[in-house]
Amino acid sequence: MQINQNTKALIFDLDGTLADTMPTHYIAWKSTLSAYGIDFPENLFYSWAGRSSKKIVEMLNEMHGTNMIPEKVDHDKEQAFLSYIHTMKPIENVLNIAKKYHGILPMAIGTGGIPEVVNLTLKTIGADYLFDIIVTARDVQNHKPAPDTFLLGAKKMGVEPQFCQVFEDANLGVEAAKAAGMMVTDIRDYL
Repeated sequence: MQINQNTKALIFDLDGTLADTMPTHYIAWKSTLSAYGIDFPENLFYSWAGRSSKKIVEMLNEMHGTNMIPEKVDHDKEQAFLSYIHTMKPIENVLNIAKKYHGILPMAIGTGGIPEVVNLTLKTIGADYLFDIIVTARDVQNHKPAPDTFLLGAKKMGVEPQFCQVFEDANLGVEAAKAAGMMVTDIRDYL
């Protein structure tokens, strides 16, 4: 993975990009949804990567004909995730880029997560000191694949979108970065 020569700022997705949180999120989803009698196959979970928890609950309701309350399920799932958070590890090759450019280029987090979990995740992987700008699901109305998360990150850094390089691991995030007019590195190509 390299930084493009035109890059003036870096934006990192968090889950699955800087932190290997996806297995932990999956365990939390399985645990939470079992109380509703819903099976959430792993391949479906990964195909929906990048969506907000509330959107996932809405899609599951439609799929299963259920009436789960998105806010309640989201809350319960995040509580389950927090109980497993100690098991997560950083994705070293991406984290090393953030460490290398800390203090050299402006950097931001652009994630669909919620602030409490995002902050704890960054602390768990030892990256909480790297980012002053963090854009979460609560900061934008339109989530990935809409470009809003990344555009807000660029705005907060004071850098035009075309000079931002995004690091992502999910199709929706890659789409969002492209829609924002940013350079994008799909880290799946390097794992």
